[in-house]
Amino acid sequence: MAGKDVSTMKIAPRVWKNGEFIAWDDARIHVMSHAVNYGSSVFEGIRCYETKKGSAVFRLTEHMQRLVNSAKIYRMDSKFARKDFCDASIELIRQSGLDSCYLRPLIIRGLDEENPSFGVNGLNSPIDSYVCAWQWGKYLGEEALENGIDVCVSSWTRITTNAMPAMAKAGANYMNSQLIKMEALLGGFSEGIALDDRGYVSEGSGENIFLVNGGRLITPPLGASILPGITRDSVVQIAREMGIEVIETQVQRSALYLADEVFFTGTAAEITPIRSVDRITVGEGRRGEMTKRLQEEFFKIIAAERPAPFGAPWLTFVNAEDEKKTVTA
Repeated sequence: MAGKDVSTMKIAPRVWKNGEFIAWDDARIHVMSHAVNYGSSVFEGIRCYETKKGSAVFRLTEHMQRLVNSAKIYRMDSKFARKDFCDASIELIRQSGLDSCYLRPLIIRGLDEENPSFGVNGLNSPIDSYVCAWQWGKYLGEEALENGIDVCVSSWTRITTNAMPAMAKAGANYMNSQLIKMEALLGGFSEGIALDDRGYVSEGSGENIFLVNGGRLITPPLGASILPGITRDSVVQIAREMGIEVIETQVQRSALYLADEVFFTGTAAEITPIRSVDRITVGEGRRGEMTKRLQEEFFKIIAAERPAPFGAPWLTFVNAEDEKKTVTA
């Protein structure tokens, strides 16, 4: 079954919902669903790449574990386990006709239309689970991976961890992200960087951040109200395999201006260099050497041209037999 065209975007014509595949057009919720009124949803963003061996999903298990963890934090008891979401994703891709795509698993609080409840308390709302897929290009633009982007430090503070759990990838958290992103775009920037409530660097609206200084790779710790990024972890592991010193520590705002290199990481952003912050040039104002080296190794891994660091199984092939294929240069 071929992907469905929506404008220039191809989407999977079916959606996995609560263990069954339904038509894309039938994947709808009621306007009075708890998720619509109170933001009670958790989700993931996952990429499936077209490699020389065949289509493969990047770090599927880790993403789905984070989805399950996010639901646990918000007391959303989905009857589906990590493996169920993984299996559903692979089957959805097989049915979609897409060689590469972006996966969006969701767990939401819906509405029991026979016994509706409209208050803040979501404990009695039904839990619905979904996986959708569509083709999505480079989040910050194709040219951004090489030329870098211009960003600003946002006036909006990142949510504090005892107010909204930053470790959960929750829909409600992204109201904060929207403010950061919109402010940046309206100011003529590609993205914004948020500080935490203490004034230290946290993350972008949907990306983790790294600095390069004196040959060392520096990134804010989990305590800086950041989401524990899967791509962030991937870069840390690749860097350590390459013998690069990685330091997780509090980062002052001014350190962004003085760094040799700065870059974003994320499923959508992958590894995107930052050429200026607040219109102050970072390093030489273009992609730095360490960023380039990390990009090269990262893209080799997602293209199935080399193994992940320390033999980790980072790729889940849509057709299992493809994993055994030999890649020749």
